[in-house]
Amino acid sequence: MQEQEEDEEELYEHHRIIVDKGQYLMRIDKYLMIKLPHVTRNKIQNGIDANAIKVNEQPTKASYKAKPFDVITVSLPHPPREGGVIPQDLPINIVYEDDDLLIVNKAPDMVVHPALGHWDGTLVNGLVYHFQSLPTHRNGEIRPGLVHRIDKETSGLLVIAKTDYAMTHLAKQFAAHTIERTYVALVWGEPKEEKGTIEGHIDRSLKDRKVRTVYPDGSRGKHAITHYKVLQNLRYVSLIQCNLETGRTHQIRVHMRYLGHPLFNDSTYGGDKIVKGMSFAKYDQFVKNCFEICPRQALHAKTLGFIHPTTEKFVQFDSELPPDMQSVIDKWENYVQHN
Repeated sequence: MQEQEEDEEELYEHHRIIVDKGQYLMRIDKYLMIKLPHVTRNKIQNGIDANAIKVNEQPTKASYKAKPFDVITVSLPHPPREGGVIPQDLPINIVYEDDDLLIVNKAPDMVVHPALGHWDGTLVNGLVYHFQSLPTHRNGEIRPGLVHRIDKETSGLLVIAKTDYAMTHLAKQFAAHTIERTYVALVWGEPKEEKGTIEGHIDRSLKDRKVRTVYPDGSRGKHAITHYKVLQNLRYVSLIQCNLETGRTHQIRVHMRYLGHPLFNDSTYGGDKIVKGMSFAKYDQFVKNCFEICPRQALHAKTLGFIHPTTEKFVQFDSELPPDMQSVIDKWENYVQHN
């Protein structure tokens, strides 16, 4: 069963409030507590401190008095529901930690958060075991510390918030698409252009709601932008770098399939069969062996960069390709060299 998924912007609640013409002057924190009764004063204060709450497109202070016709915009993590997550002593590869956040290098085949069919064994189950009092968000789900997510079979870096303020600060950056993320993928074939940008609305397929597809005319879905660059051509496959401007579900996988270059061994989007190269016994066996070495889509979230919530300085984290992807790349290099 597939992990439940959503676009990253859906992890946050967005409000645009125009103050009534008859409204008397009132401190903005008190005003928002009336307008947003489910949001605590502490969360509103954190939102103001993190510039996630603005008045007339400008950062504000809690002492500011809302006046008629002010336009107030709010971007906050969703509130939690009643319930809990089962703590489990699971291995978590923490590559960085401070008082505000963690950087985790998620292993492939690990689900990020509990959902239908995956109530335990997830990254969040492990986080709850190892860390106390992580902030939560997402209406209808409990996801301690989780600011964003990657697919179950995708490996790589995730940032985990340890405080409410860090959660709100990072949520604002994800909602604004200012987080810098670099993915590395192995795809079938060789793209015609060494680098390019793929733009196309993404939504569920009308034929199969389990998968996404591109609607180039913009008739359905949400706008999505992926920048790609070829790192290495290997005749039958290519190693590419992808940078995301938006965070749509399966974005890289859908966009690369749309470009005609599905990710290697991506069973959802047609990459789990031979897409490039003539079919004969030796080649078929070689590809099968590669699929067995990397039994998932060959996609890794390699780098992650953002403004640190406390220092306000840009920080960036990098990771090595996981052994399964690196081994398959090595095999393709050797195959191309000797065939």
